[in-house]
Amino acid sequence: MANPWAGEVAIVLDGERRVAKLTLGALAELESALGEGSLVELAERFETGRFSARDVLLLVVAGLRGGGWHGTAEDLIVSEIAGGPMAAARAAAELLARAFTTPGA
Repeated sequence: MANPWAGEVAIVLDGERRVAKLTLGALAELESALGEGSLVELAERFETGRFSARDVLLLVVAGLRGGGWHGTAEDLIVSEIAGGPMAAARAAAELLARAFTTPGA
């Protein structure tokens, strides 16, 4: 079970349940992958529903890597996330929210 108090989100990748979380290192990787955009701009895109598939991909990769996965964006592209793109977007939004808030806040 993922621990929301630790910022964790469960993601089923290729039939295997994984725990994802945005650690400081994962956030740094995410920031680097975003290039010009900032984490604040990324959060704003999710809050307003203007996020892209690339945003979801980068967030999920960063979260999985923060949870100990050793894959890359290229690995995730050919992987199956249970629930499809909508589940991936929901997990990405939860990762971002849990990185900067406490549950119930």
